[in-house]
Amino acid sequence: MPDIARTRQILADLVAFPTVSADSNLQLIDYAAEILGDAGARLSVHQDEAGTKANLFATLGPEGDGGIVLSGHTDVVPVEGQEWTSDPFALREADGRLYGRGTCDMKGFIACCLAMAPVFAQKPLKRPLHFAFTYDEEVGCFGARALMDELARAEIRPAAAIIGEPTLMRIIEGHKGCYEYTTEFRGLEGHGSDPGRGVNAVEYAVRYVSRLMALAEELKVRAPAESRFHPPWTTLQVGLMQGGAARNVIPGHCTVEWEMRPVQEGDAAFVKDDIQAYIDQVLRPAMKIVSEDADIVTHVVGEVEGLEPVAQSEARRIVSELTGLTEAEVVAFGTEAGLFQSAGISAVICGPGSIEQAHKPDEFVSVEQLSACLGMLERLRPKLT
Repeated sequence: MPDIARTRQILADLVAFPTVSADSNLQLIDYAAEILGDAGARLSVHQDEAGTKANLFATLGPEGDGGIVLSGHTDVVPVEGQEWTSDPFALREADGRLYGRGTCDMKGFIACCLAMAPVFAQKPLKRPLHFAFTYDEEVGCFGARALMDELARAEIRPAAAIIGEPTLMRIIEGHKGCYEYTTEFRGLEGHGSDPGRGVNAVEYAVRYVSRLMALAEELKVRAPAESRFHPPWTTLQVGLMQGGAARNVIPGHCTVEWEMRPVQEGDAAFVKDDIQAYIDQVLRPAMKIVSEDADIVTHVVGEVEGLEPVAQSEARRIVSELTGLTEAEVVAFGTEAGLFQSAGISAVICGPGSIEQAHKPDEFVSVEQLSACLGMLERLRPKLT
């Protein structure tokens, strides 16, 4: 097993790349590719359409199906507006904790994978070991979705994937889906003294949100009896509403940003069909009576499948053997694991650090957690040789 100091240094290098989702991750990808390439891995880098971001897929061992994937996303959430004790993009160690943006979510896991790559390469592998590092997980899992297409085109069929999101090294076998939307209301501005001559985009947005909240209540009674999630039903949440200029101006524009976290596939269709019918039959016709240009348009930010617990899971079996844990849990937060599962790849989530630290100022991962992750990966090696 590599010295923890090596893993700490790699993590420091990774944190120093400010890979906020709005910015490029190419320097980090080049860095990771160099380490994996030096270990003898076969490399595949695929950029997004803008050419500013990329996925890295690397393989040690033989060609062929049935490999194991170690997967992590390279992007991190912004730090603006947060009060950090130190520079979020410079690793700081104190009391056994390593502080910095992305340390637990999820550059700590990536650092462990990169530190272990030369160890995996010491002996010939009988089973492929893949490393998958993606972009834009935090804003819609766009990189992982592109990666699934890339694997399909290349006819690469791994058997199992370990997604190293922070779980305190517990095994997670299920999570809700994450569907995110921005709904835009285009009205007609006017003077507030005569509201009937305009189309108040904010008022129609309020009616729309009220319908969503009614649906949120209906979803509670649709919860599967055997649901292990908390809460056990599909949730709806409105995160941001923006519109209007002044109290005496009829607002001509408003946006609502909202999300849905389905526990079962049918719930997403239930919500989308109902709210679209409400737009088509009630809201839009009323708006167009005043202005033919008035409209309501919903933009899909991302629709990421959930990870469904299954009776037989090779990934869960493998990680159970590596960690010694016999129980697997479910969580409410979303990951890229459901995309792997949808592609026919058995998937579980297990990684260092706590989700309680993710996205917060002074985000950290403990040295103890990194050591535990390295131990898990070290125990994976005999299963590949």
